[in-house]
Amino acid sequence: MSTTAELMRAWRGPAILSFGFRPFFLGATIWVALAMALWIPALSGSLELPSQFDAASWHAHEFLFGYLSAVIAGFLLTAVPNWTGQLPIVGWPLGGLFVLWVGGRAGVLLSDGLPSLDVALVDLAMPVALTGLLAREIIVGKNWRNLIVLTMLGIFTISNAIFHWEAARGDYAAQGYGLRAGLGAALMMIAVIGGRIVPSFTRNWLARQGPGRLPVPPMQRFDKIALLALLAALFAWIAAPEAQALAPLLLAAGALHLVRLARWAGDRTLAEPLLWILHLGYLFLPLGAIALGVSILVPGVFGGASAQHLWMAGAVGLMTLAVMTRATLGHTGHELKAGRGTLTLYLGQLAAILARLAAGLWPDQAPLLHILSGLAWIAAFGGFAMLYGPAMMRRRV
Repeated sequence: MSTTAELMRAWRGPAILSFGFRPFFLGATIWVALAMALWIPALSGSLELPSQFDAASWHAHEFLFGYLSAVIAGFLLTAVPNWTGQLPIVGWPLGGLFVLWVGGRAGVLLSDGLPSLDVALVDLAMPVALTGLLAREIIVGKNWRNLIVLTMLGIFTISNAIFHWEAARGDYAAQGYGLRAGLGAALMMIAVIGGRIVPSFTRNWLARQGPGRLPVPPMQRFDKIALLALLAALFAWIAAPEAQALAPLLLAAGALHLVRLARWAGDRTLAEPLLWILHLGYLFLPLGAIALGVSILVPGVFGGASAQHLWMAGAVGLMTLAVMTRATLGHTGHELKAGRGTLTLYLGQLAAILARLAAGLWPDQAPLLHILSGLAWIAAFGGFAMLYGPAMMRRRV
């Protein structure tokens, strides 16, 4: 039986189809930069999108279910073979999966006048196929530990279907159950997978730096308590996002995950941007929970939409950017070290997050701040495509 490396070396077609992260990370970043470039004029009313979704719902859908589904696909298609010992999906089957994702993006953008069911089926084709493929790999490899990841992917896919159903009914899907459930599934993925890789990567690097405090090993009893608290808070938020009783759950979950993050020795990683960006990305998970809790208790202080963007642009946007840069460097044979270009990408995304947050705090300046946030976002993700795209198109060095 061939090994993963042998199977990839045996592929003689385009290098971009030699590993799952290559087409999906590159496609995700190109698309999310382009989608933001369309969203900025759509937000001002100067561009009417040819989608059956309203502009805000299209924007929310294409970030969460469009962009993030590609990042999840790239990450899991790269990681699952290592988890299970099964062979990776390479070559034309990988290309076919990517084409399904591209079809979903085109179908949603150009959906005006098309049957809603057909649009949903086209969009759901890739995540459904991905879930089936990964389920087979995990079951054949008897990797029961990662069934939780598969479960979260399934919930994420079902949430996308709910989003389509709500939009077809004429509901404002950008604030519907589907979006909240999909975001909740994404945050749980960050909490579970991030809770493994952030302390592990940090420990490996710190062990080479000399004596000092190391991260607590992942998935201790405290971690499980923090995960359960987050799960309860997210379930309550999905069901009743404005309920007063939700605030204590969000605040408690946020506090527990701040403590969890502090146990990973992130303060010792300031010399390596590839590491501290992972800690910073995770930080937005508890910050978003706390901000949402505060917005419920004191509505006039902090808008719920701005608080939610700490999760969307902060936890999801920054953490995925951090994971993609590290994974791409490692799997293309480059040194695991962030250069000036990579650091610029991180700073651009931080600027996008802060500008979007400021728009909620100073509504009078919101139009300008939205534009600044969007431009910084395009610089971060478009910059990733330009900086890392050539490496994804070439064979591993």
